[in-house]
Amino acid sequence: MKLVDMKVSEYLEVLKSNAPAPGGGSASALAAAQGISLVAMVADLTIGREKYAEYEKVCIAARDEALELYGKLSAAVDKDTEAFNLVSDAFKLPKGTDEEKAARSKAIAEATLTATEVPFETLMLCAEGLKIAEKIVGKSNPNAASDLGVAALNLLTGLKGAWLNVLINLPGVKDEAKKEEFMTGRKRIIEGEATAARIYAEVSAML
Repeated sequence: MKLVDMKVSEYLEVLKSNAPAPGGGSASALAAAQGISLVAMVADLTIGREKYAEYEKVCIAARDEALELYGKLSAAVDKDTEAFNLVSDAFKLPKGTDEEKAARSKAIAEATLTATEVPFETLMLCAEGLKIAEKIVGKSNPNAASDLGVAALNLLTGLKGAWLNVLINLPGVKDEAKKEEFMTGRKRIIEGEATAARIYAEVSAML
């Protein structure tokens, strides 16, 4: 069963067990999926209400962007665990002969690359999600302002959590060009932290 198809209690039971996956990567993606869901909710609570007609267009755009992002982030919950399992399986391959050692090393390198690409993608999606959230701060239903603040916090958690999962796998990435690409995530972290801080400050000022 996919993680996203589980009941919340079932997912938490698996998460708190001694099973190595799901772990921090899947939890980061789930936090981000919650965050972008809240962005969509706040937009929906604004759309169609005459009182907030001036925000209609920006909220429709934000909702549509958020829903698209939600699909990708919810999929990332399982993708991260699947990527971890690839690495785990690669390390279990036989290494009795030179041929087996070569095949095992190749499998480990390929699996590690995938296990780094998945959280990097999550990181990029989180950065995009924070930008969407900021678009409707002060331009959405003020009764849901706190929800927008929580959305930013969840997206920031997803962003920083995904970055940790990139970093832990990075030493095993052999492709130098890919390593350089992954390291651009550091800039996304700095930008994302600043965006989340602005959202939180603006939301706090409204309450």
